[in-house]
Amino acid sequence: MGDERPDVLLTGLLFYDLVLTGLGKPPTPGEEIWTEGMGVSPGGIANLAVASARYGLRTSLATVFGDDAYGTYCHDVLAGQEGVDLTLSRTADGWHTPVTVSLALPRTGPPAPAGHVPVHDRALVTHGQEPPHSQDALMSDPPAARTALVHIEAEPRAWLAKAAANGTQIYADVGWDPTQQWSHDLLDQLALCHAFLPNETEAMAYTRTGSAAAALSRLAELVPVAVVTRGGDGAIAVDQTTGEYAEVPALDIDVVDPTGAGDVFGASFVAASLGGWPLEERLRFAVLGAGLSVRRHGGALAAPGWYGVDRWWRSVDDPALRRAYGFLADRIPADPGPPVPYAPVTPPGPARRH
Repeated sequence: MGDERPDVLLTGLLFYDLVLTGLGKPPTPGEEIWTEGMGVSPGGIANLAVASARYGLRTSLATVFGDDAYGTYCHDVLAGQEGVDLTLSRTADGWHTPVTVSLALPRTGPPAPAGHVPVHDRALVTHGQEPPHSQDALMSDPPAARTALVHIEAEPRAWLAKAAANGTQIYADVGWDPTQQWSHDLLDQLALCHAFLPNETEAMAYTRTGSAAAALSRLAELVPVAVVTRGGDGAIAVDQTTGEYAEVPALDIDVVDPTGAGDVFGASFVAASLGGWPLEERLRFAVLGAGLSVRRHGGALAAPGWYGVDRWWRSVDDPALRRAYGFLADRIPADPGPPVPYAPVTPPGPARRH
């Protein structure tokens, strides 16, 4: 018999995302701005769940759904449409599913230097409360899994140690510290992790270093596989288990909505890692997955999966890209699956209030 464990184990907060794109500038008090597009999608931890499932990975998610229309929609998309295992999840009576409105905005400041990919910002407005069931309650007895994709926080989660003890390889990222204290204590949790994938701002802040390369060097002392993502400058990584170092550029892609790109990067890196690929291939594949995701609205449903990767590869005629991504010819499954459903998008209407 084959390995029946989940390929990816996930837990975290779920959101219903409403994404508005095509804003020329942020709104100001008293002003109404019409957008060029709007999309809806599950968000938060759903970004990782859908991105993983679309690579054919057995994905198990422990989260909380509200018993409202938002929760019902997210549950139906994850279980019915994407095939995510929700056995560990719960629906909470009387609890409101968190809702986030994401505004995709052009980044202010000077134009991107030649050779660099323009980067967009996003502003988020969220309504929600703490869920009635914590991560540790949902994962009180975590099943053995091949990997877990986690978001580590200042307060350690008890379930992580249990999962690591089960033989689950922990792939972790981290978010912005609103206190800007960047506590070194958080890095102590890397002792449980197989890989750590922060962005360069976070990596430099937590390691007290002045460059992405210096931060990577420091993190490589703490975790077997260290990755630092650099937005429009690509990503760098070190794998201490194989002695490999890799640095890859970002793709030149028009950004519609950057929501969830980091999650797609993480899921893509895990998918390639489970395949045993060399580090440079893992990193290029993760950069590609993230790059393809920003061409669509929303977070979770923008994930390309094998279908999107296959479509991109078939369309590439640039000789340099054909060489850099030539490994895909042997990596893409013979059957990459049917077209993936993207976020429902509402185009702008003709009428405007005056």
